[in-house]
Amino acid sequence: MKFYLGVHHPKWLSEPRFRGVPLFVSRNRIQDRKTLPVAVTNFALDSGGFTELQRNGRWTLSVDDYVTFVKRIKRHYGRRLHWVAPQDWMCEPIVLNGGVGAGGVRFVGTKLSIETHQKRTVKNFVALRKKLGPLVVPVLQGWKVTDYWRCEQMYRDAGVDLGSENVVAVGSVCRRQNTDEAATIMETLASDGLRLHGFGFKKQGIVRCSKVLVSADSMAWSFAGRKRPNETHPHIARSRQPGMFGKRGAADDCASCLDFALEWHTELINDMESRKGAG
Repeated sequence: MKFYLGVHHPKWLSEPRFRGVPLFVSRNRIQDRKTLPVAVTNFALDSGGFTELQRNGRWTLSVDDYVTFVKRIKRHYGRRLHWVAPQDWMCEPIVLNGGVGAGGVRFVGTKLSIETHQKRTVKNFVALRKKLGPLVVPVLQGWKVTDYWRCEQMYRDAGVDLGSENVVAVGSVCRRQNTDEAATIMETLASDGLRLHGFGFKKQGIVRCSKVLVSADSMAWSFAGRKRPNETHPHIARSRQPGMFGKRGAADDCASCLDFALEWHTELINDMESRKGAG
């Protein structure tokens, strides 16, 4: 299984220590850069839909503007860019209904149904596939197993053969991926012969579902680095020196720490290999 390490900073694409480590980069982090960093590794591109829908209740970026952005990225990076996500519509309750997120941030939500989100996801993919070709991958959205089956049928009705796609991404599972329900969703979809990518997985979910995924991405290392930082890292010691807290190179956790991200990545790959060997 291929694993894409999610990163905050597009400049990490040019970090030599990430050579050979596929990365997952969000449009939100790279779209406004006048100068794009050189890449020493391959990556996939997320559309930033979760943030877009939570904050705005809709997509504020048109299909044509998204296409223009993706074509710019593709011209610059060529084969380094593996694929891009469409402007899909997630189905988590907070995206549908709004609510209060981390840090007390209030989100408006779309106030639409799961079925409407699925229809809009499929419609957007069809529009983007005409303009971007196979660079854009289909995404299955839903909440319950039966929702994902319905989304599969929507693609069939639109003339899309998901079984022939190199990657079919699965959304709206990242907050429950270590549950039996999430595992059932992934296993059921894989049994249909789909080559699945899991969006936003945490470590336990990746290891648990690795046998039915062709790829996955995660930024769970950042959350782990905030809650359980590596106290031996020099930036933490510097943050505790008088007058250094909050200064550049003196972070008191590992939420944006390149070294922690690489350590977490190594542990994950080892865990997957161990599970594979236990087989």
